[in-house]
Amino acid sequence: MSRVQGVVALLPFVAGIAVAVAGVMLGQWQLRRAGEKTDLQHRIEQWAGLPAQTLAAGEEPRTWRRVVLRGHWLAVPPVLIDNRTHQRQAGYHVVAPFALDDGRTVLVNRGWLAADGDRRQLPQVAPPPTGTVEVRGQVREPEADPFRLAADAADSRLRQNLVVQEISVLLARPLTAWILLQTDEAGDDLVRDWPRPDAGIERHQGYAFQWFGLATLAAGLTGYFGWRRMRHGDPA
Repeated sequence: MSRVQGVVALLPFVAGIAVAVAGVMLGQWQLRRAGEKTDLQHRIEQWAGLPAQTLAAGEEPRTWRRVVLRGHWLAVPPVLIDNRTHQRQAGYHVVAPFALDDGRTVLVNRGWLAADGDRRQLPQVAPPPTGTVEVRGQVREPEADPFRLAADAADSRLRQNLVVQEISVLLARPLTAWILLQTDEAGDDLVRDWPRPDAGIERHQGYAFQWFGLATLAAGLTGYFGWRRMRHGDPA
């Protein structure tokens, strides 16, 4: 066998070893990410478990913190976020602007509302109370770049996603970058059964399992064909 043929014959084994090593390294990286997300999950649960705190004037609240807002609801129709389900039933999230006493305006997700049989007709939403009120909820950050099938109409109050910048344009009013998931009962028939915050630990653990599985397969096949080559002179 010439030197070139020998090098060519070794290439599959080199590739197999490289895949195995890469799989182990990527699996370890995913485990490190899972560890980071575990720490984040603990912090989220710690912040969410603290008593609700009244938001001071000008204060920027920590994400996941439970707070009490004081101000008044703006007298405008709500924005409906489409395709939101609760217990496998289709519906909307009802989002309304809430003006704080310090002059800022926050988008508050008031809760879930079931869709009517005729999707062409938007459901009637009970208006929030008037005057100065307090609203309790959990601070969240909306998705930075949510998936959408097409752009929403600029003047539409039916939206695919809660995008603060776009709703700010719709309302012609500046809004805070954070939003509030309302948690207190208001007698308005809206469902506020918010899902438990999830940092995505299991996703990274699943990816790590896949990478380690690939590494094991690559190492096993490389070892098997290497053994055949050494034992029988099989070029594999």
